[in-house]
Amino acid sequence: MTTAAKQRSKEELELLQQRFLQDGDPQPVLKSRTALVDSLVLEAFSLALAPVIPDGITLLAVGGYGRRELFPYSDVDLLLLVRRPFDTLTSRNALSEFLKLLWDSGLRASHSVRTVEECCSIHEGNFELTVSLLDERFLAGDRVLYQAMRDRFAKFLTTERRDLTRRMCRMARARHARFHNTIYRLEPDIKETPGGMRDLQTVHWLRLLRDNSAAADPEDEDPRHATFMASVRCFLHFRAGRDNNLLNFEAQDELTAAAFSPWRDPAEWMRAYYRHASHVLRKALFDLETGEAQDRSMMANFRDWRSRLSNADFTVSRDLVFLRKPQELESDPDLALRLFRFVARHGIPLARQTEQRLIAHLLTWSHHFGKHPPQADFWCEFLNQEHTPEALRAMRSTGFLAVILPEWERIDHLVVRDFYHQYTVDEHTLVTIDVLAALKDSKEPAAARLAELMEESSDQLWLLRLALLLHDTGKGSGRDHSKEAVRLATRFLERIGASELDRDQVLFLIEKHLVLSSAMQSRDLADPATAHWLSEMVKTAERLRLLTLLTYADISAVNSTAMTPWRMEQIWRLYRVVYRQLSGELTMDRSEDPRAAYGEVTPLLAEFLEGLPGRYLWTHTLEQAKAHAALFDHARAGGAALSVERHDGAWHLSVIASDRPFLFASIAGALSSFGLDILKAEAFSNLHGYIADTFVFQDPHRSLDLNPPEVERLRSVLKKVATGQLRVEELLKHRPVKAPPSRLGAIQASVGLDNEASVTASIFEVVAQDRPGLLYHLASAISRANCNIEVVLVDTEAHKAIDVFHVTTGGLKLAAPEASALRESLLAACQ
Repeated sequence: MTTAAKQRSKEELELLQQRFLQDGDPQPVLKSRTALVDSLVLEAFSLALAPVIPDGITLLAVGGYGRRELFPYSDVDLLLLVRRPFDTLTSRNALSEFLKLLWDSGLRASHSVRTVEECCSIHEGNFELTVSLLDERFLAGDRVLYQAMRDRFAKFLTTERRDLTRRMCRMARARHARFHNTIYRLEPDIKETPGGMRDLQTVHWLRLLRDNSAAADPEDEDPRHATFMASVRCFLHFRAGRDNNLLNFEAQDELTAAAFSPWRDPAEWMRAYYRHASHVLRKALFDLETGEAQDRSMMANFRDWRSRLSNADFTVSRDLVFLRKPQELESDPDLALRLFRFVARHGIPLARQTEQRLIAHLLTWSHHFGKHPPQADFWCEFLNQEHTPEALRAMRSTGFLAVILPEWERIDHLVVRDFYHQYTVDEHTLVTIDVLAALKDSKEPAAARLAELMEESSDQLWLLRLALLLHDTGKGSGRDHSKEAVRLATRFLERIGASELDRDQVLFLIEKHLVLSSAMQSRDLADPATAHWLSEMVKTAERLRLLTLLTYADISAVNSTAMTPWRMEQIWRLYRVVYRQLSGELTMDRSEDPRAAYGEVTPLLAEFLEGLPGRYLWTHTLEQAKAHAALFDHARAGGAALSVERHDGAWHLSVIASDRPFLFASIAGALSSFGLDILKAEAFSNLHGYIADTFVFQDPHRSLDLNPPEVERLRSVLKKVATGQLRVEELLKHRPVKAPPSRLGAIQASVGLDNEASVTASIFEVVAQDRPGLLYHLASAISRANCNIEVVLVDTEAHKAIDVFHVTTGGLKLAAPEASALRESLLAACQ
């Protein structure tokens, strides 16, 4: 059977794929695949199990296979219903042979063996068994045993309906939470993400559990959403040749190019996906809400304190908001404004019935609010509420946000690919507002400091939130998105009658929303010119607070790992530096005399400090300088000394060593060989020929945290590299190269030069494909040009490296010919 069966299965899949790629219709695929697998499973059963166990066994198809929704490379879910457990060697061998035949036929079977008793009871930790039985289908075997299970399972469902529904809802809510309750991921999992196939199945399962008197969702009759999702999943399976459900950028490009696709722009294709997913999610939430409502008693509803919030317009029941007089939506459009203001004040979600009534009136409201837009007083009150984030999401899900803020429509479901952002532009925007709201409840000390800034700016909160709502509306325009967002925001602010002061504040935040991020990434925060430049830009402490909070929210909403402890510290450090400049605590003049900087110094410290530039005194405390002096004393005896410590959300390395060519580059390469990510580095040298280099780095795999001996190994390797006993090229030889997430994702290397931003150094910004040893090769190129690296700032966005070098020669900026030559050398090093 096996060779012929496997060939038949392979040929059938190839034929189905050819047909599918012409029209994209998933139904023939599911139907034909199920029929073929039925024949293979039945043949294996008749050969292996039926002769050995002639009665007391029934073969059932369950799960997706039971529903006849078998995707090209999905698992084949089987349940062997037995009168008694397989407790003989003969029966166990027969089962092994059955599974072997299926495997040899090219099928990936997932099986379980259960008695009737086991099928009709809830198994903690294996609720999926009960769920799979909701879709059971008889294949072969003992029909009497099967009917006994059917009868008893029906009684079990009736008796345990409430508990099963509760578990089903809990399971779906937990899955949604894993994906942060959003459909708006740039690369969604078509099966598990909210709004995907699993939600369609959840709707199906809850309907099977629910009695016939329950309310039905009016969207049930439209099969287009399920067909769309099934088509995408079929495509992903055929494309990968396996059970792959990740709709990544490369798959999106190929889908757009497919013969059956009505869209030729990947961004438009994804917008269609989000529209379908939002419908599916609404259906799922409707049924989850209905299921959860059935779990509440009348007495619990009576005691619900939230019901006391009901007023003339709205009823609060079962922790949901209902309209008292839905017929008035037509004649009183402002009822919708009052509704969302109510949600923003109390944080009670809309009932699905309420959402559907709102959606039905969108066209009418578009005409009304187009002529009579909500004015600034509405936005001020609405955006100042505690639960504004929840209300904004409700506005977005009903389409009402685009009605009262037409500029929103430009970014609704908008995909802008950069392999670093996790969400669509509209979802990123709403996440920024979520992030700010979460500050007040954070236990992290760094977040608590920003929460204090929020408190100090409470009277400006609505302007900050409005700036966040508008800050990315210029994306997708093909122009500078900050300038385009300012243009759109100007039009909106005029339309709502915002005061001149409020208008200026919002437009400033939008226009400058990338400035602090850019400063952290490319400017030396210890350089007085940085604080001076930023203070001249922001002008007031109030604007600095708002811009700092906006920057924190914007970075945090990029992806779940973007706001590292190191970045958090850098944001706070930048805020403090600029605030001190604004308040007059900093001046452009700084002493370069150690005694003026540190007071009385010991002979050892004085010797170490001889010849070090004034910048060292500005950027190091007395305690740090003393620690370096102690390392200097050890280095004179052994050639090099170093310290590795963890604090302020990152690892810190200090190296004091006898200077030699390419030493800085070699240390950078050694760190890279351990898989460590360098965030910042500084290089100094004193009059006695010793360098004092410092590196701040992250350990993304936590190998140093989890394996203390690894820290000692790192120290040992670094000392050997610093003393020239170990070549860094050998360390880097076997480091794996990080592949881009798509063949279209390769980064074109570029090197920018800024000779104006710093008073003392030329600044080179290198953007290139990230790879092990990149910083080593770039630093080596600078050393070969006989230049000195004063500061290095390193950042990585997915597979894109952004390395900024502050470079001098002879203590001065580079002349134009030297800078041009070095730029070409850095470009060559990127390759």
